[in-house]
Amino acid sequence: MLSGDGFFISTFLNTGHGKQHVAFGAPYPGKIILLELDQLGGTFICQKDAFLCAANGIDIDVAFTKRMGAGLFGGEGFILQRLSGYGRAFIHAGGTIIPRMLAPGEKLRVDTGCLVAMAPTVDYDIQFVGGFKNAMFGGEGLFLAQLTGPGLIYLQSLPFSRLADRVINAARWSNRDESRGVAGIGGGILGSLLGGDKSY
Repeated sequence: MLSGDGFFISTFLNTGHGKQHVAFGAPYPGKIILLELDQLGGTFICQKDAFLCAANGIDIDVAFTKRMGAGLFGGEGFILQRLSGYGRAFIHAGGTIIPRMLAPGEKLRVDTGCLVAMAPTVDYDIQFVGGFKNAMFGGEGLFLAQLTGPGLIYLQSLPFSRLADRVINAARWSNRDESRGVAGIGGGILGSLLGGDKSY
């Protein structure tokens, strides 16, 4: 439950003699990533809502971030998911998915919400963006995630929180436009000013 899932998990068992099919849908638009855990050392760390489904024998545990700063400012809090076992697991993320293999000692700085999953050998820490102008006008917040290899990581271009913000902002604009009726843009602005709409 701490890692983003409920107390219970559904199990699908084929009781027939032939091969059967089951389909799983992602909770929001994005991509599904296949993790072959037996080829990845048997363990992989994911963001807390990433898990979609897995073969029998895959365990889902809570993984805590090692550093206080990563927990407070890492975008996912202190709680991550640890998938362990030997078989297939599927995780979900938003936007475009970029796999990247980090060499030993190689560092990569990314937006804190763009990290989807990483090998347990990857060191995860948070660093201040630095610079007054970057912090105030960069649009990416005050902190970045610093990943240090070796190991495989997966990045996403559109975290769910950012997608939700864009949907909410679009809904606000569409509601304002709908309230203008057929008066046209000029009439809508004039009517909003006379009606006390402080957004103008």
